[in-house]
Amino acid sequence: MSSLVWVELDSKAPNNNLNELRLCANKDILTCAVLKSNAYGHGAQQIAKLLPAADWFAVNSLEEAQELRACGETRPVLVMGHVPIDRLAEAAQADLRLTVYNTETIEALSRLDLVKKPVHVHLKIETGTGRQGVMPGKVRDFVIEITGKPGIILDGVTTHFANIEDTLNHEYAVRQLLVFNEALGTIREQGVEPPVIHTACTAAVILFPETHFTMLRCGIGLYGLWPSRETYLSTIMGKRRVPDLKPVLTWKTKIVQIKTLPEGSNIGYGCTYKTTRETVLGVLPVGYADGYPRALGNTAHVLVNEKRAPVIGRICMNHTMIDITDIPGARLENEVVLLGNWGKETIAAEAIAGWAGTINYDIMTRISPFLERRVL
Repeated sequence: MSSLVWVELDSKAPNNNLNELRLCANKDILTCAVLKSNAYGHGAQQIAKLLPAADWFAVNSLEEAQELRACGETRPVLVMGHVPIDRLAEAAQADLRLTVYNTETIEALSRLDLVKKPVHVHLKIETGTGRQGVMPGKVRDFVIEITGKPGIILDGVTTHFANIEDTLNHEYAVRQLLVFNEALGTIREQGVEPPVIHTACTAAVILFPETHFTMLRCGIGLYGLWPSRETYLSTIMGKRRVPDLKPVLTWKTKIVQIKTLPEGSNIGYGCTYKTTRETVLGVLPVGYADGYPRALGNTAHVLVNEKRAPVIGRICMNHTMIDITDIPGARLENEVVLLGNWGKETIAAEAIAGWAGTINYDIMTRISPFLERRVL
């Protein structure tokens, strides 16, 4: 862990964002905070402690769920990804909710001793995302398989939307919801009424009340980020409530060397940048190994003393170079903001994503889990 590169977390922002999203729905609804991928790069253990308003948590893997249990978290934890067959006993022992879509998982669970401690499962329906999920035509048989096994409780039903964030046309999401409701009807025909029904990601929470059912599944919005520009525009155009989302994370480093280079000096690997004047260079101890995208070379900016400093040359594995010629007062070990605010200037996740040709989710989740998370 380097003391020269770190992440700061606003202690009040996560709970604020969760409550803002909850205001988009019925006040009696459950909220599930999605903490997968190290809480979208923010630090799962730290974020969990900053969310007293969350009713549930959701993660992708067994290991992520065990991490929450190990730090004393007792609230329901839903594992949304696949749990290896030979590790289902661990999941049952940790009292985890399991997302199921393979009959092999049900069969393996049925071989465990579940008399004293039943396992709660959530059936995932394939509605058009083309990932995990039971095909609609097989839902009836799958439900019969679950309900025929003592100790396995069908606690929830879920799906995920494929095209709700990146478009202003939500016809595909509407069709997915129709497929889901038909599958839900098939389940109810078997005399089963799962208490927890959840389909709403952040975009659906904001845009589509009909997707809310009994629990909201809040991901990117929890961290103060909008799923996309299209989601924000759809909210405005649809005259929906605009949640006041506050970014949780600031990513910082320090200048570890300052030197003056003459005009015509090459900077970095591949000599992709050549100075056109005498240049004051700042060297930062952060690179793509820390999650700072290599694509940002000769493109991005960082903040030094409330001013923008351009990134010059290629991003290295462990170093980044910046031009601080026009920033008076910059000194050795000066703080530098890679992502976040300083004074009136902001380097937003969306800006970094645009420079790197990707999305804000990608930028946040690639921040190295080995960096210190400081709760402020």
